[in-house]
Amino acid sequence: MEKIREDLNYERIIMGVDPGTNVMGYGLLGINGRKLTPIVMGVITLNKMESHYLRLARIYSRITGLVEQYLPDELAIEAPFYGKNVQSMLKLGRAQGVAMAAALARDIPIAEYAPLKVKQAVTGNGGASKEQVANMLCYILKISQQERPELLDATDALAVALTHYYESAKPTTGNTAKSWEQFLKQNPNRIVKR
Repeated sequence: MEKIREDLNYERIIMGVDPGTNVMGYGLLGINGRKLTPIVMGVITLNKMESHYLRLARIYSRITGLVEQYLPDELAIEAPFYGKNVQSMLKLGRAQGVAMAAALARDIPIAEYAPLKVKQAVTGNGGASKEQVANMLCYILKISQQERPELLDATDALAVALTHYYESAKPTTGNTAKSWEQFLKQNPNRIVKR
């Protein structure tokens, strides 16, 4: 685990997870108003365990431990991408599900983001590489080269948390109108008569 900040006095904490069956990334982002602070990021290494079921148990245990230690308010997780290998997809989906179950057991709301959405949110380019995401994330959150983890699964996880912050900070109008006429009917108090 690579600690970045110790102070946990935040209005809100978002935990990001980049699921994997060999390496799973995690990152926690503290929010005070518009100030964003990376709290911790790291990886859960699983590739030395031969049993897929033991890997799942390790994921559950580590995510539960992180939740208990940092008390995140929300969990943002990267959705599995669709590949050609069905067995790999199944294993990745299980890993994601176990991480989600650890959060749900503590009543933590979950948001899921496609890899393309995360890359787009952080770099402006849905086709960005892991290195580009890490570089931009370090720039946005002022993470020094000494604090930057070696494995980019950790920065990917923090990028998922940042994406959730961006998405949840967007204003919602609650407006479902598909035309100006419909909007005026739904919002009669917004009409200014002269």
